[in-house]
Amino acid sequence: MLTIITCILAGLGAGIATGFAGLSAATVITPFLVALLGIRTYDAVAIALASDVMASAVSAWNYYKHKNIDLKNGVVMMMFTMLFTLIGSIIASFLPQVTMGWVSLVITGFMGLNFIIRPSPDGRKWSMKDSDSMKQTVISGASGIYIGLVCGIVGAGGGMMMLMVLTIVLGYELKPAVGTSTFIMTFTAGTGAITHFMLGDVPNIKVLVLCIIFTLIGAWGSSKIANKARPITLNRITGIILLGVAITMSFVKFFAD
Repeated sequence: MLTIITCILAGLGAGIATGFAGLSAATVITPFLVALLGIRTYDAVAIALASDVMASAVSAWNYYKHKNIDLKNGVVMMMFTMLFTLIGSIIASFLPQVTMGWVSLVITGFMGLNFIIRPSPDGRKWSMKDSDSMKQTVISGASGIYIGLVCGIVGAGGGMMMLMVLTIVLGYELKPAVGTSTFIMTFTAGTGAITHFMLGDVPNIKVLVLCIIFTLIGAWGSSKIANKARPITLNRITGIILLGVAITMSFVKFFAD
């Protein structure tokens, strides 16, 4: 019963965070499985990344239908992110077990407060398409390297870091940022999941299936709502979700440690 309840809560929470905020589903699922079910971190990351593939894919599809994905400018970041997710997954197999770090939680909480306090766009118009080609490549590549390593090694935080880069560094509005983030995360999570399954043991099939199903349900519903919401409303909802994730994961991590 504890396993079923944990997978339902972790899956739905992860799916909602993915659909509304573009967060990696692994941000929620990994610490839940480790802290509450005692699953080995590397296996929990593999399950979380597998759940992330479907959640990100269905979210990206809903954002794409509403023309809220920047496919052209997201390709460079995706290529670097996928490559370094693969490298990070290999590195993770040789490292001690870790979960989402406190630094990532602090950044998540900060972004949540920022969206709640300042839900309206701040007037920044600059984005990747406004920069010259070399600057675009350097920024996208550097961001992809960092995001890929975080996603591959920790199995969490990749989507959150991508959202931060797209909104704060590159000046995207929230909907295109979330849409582009989930599009990229579909491929990076798939890369990370395959690598983890190849290098690790066979995960708990029951936990894997339950997490995938409920993450998919949460992501489908939340992404459909998000695309119909007013920008200010969506920003506030995203802020609340980010702040809630940071607080919840802080408690989970505290008890896990």
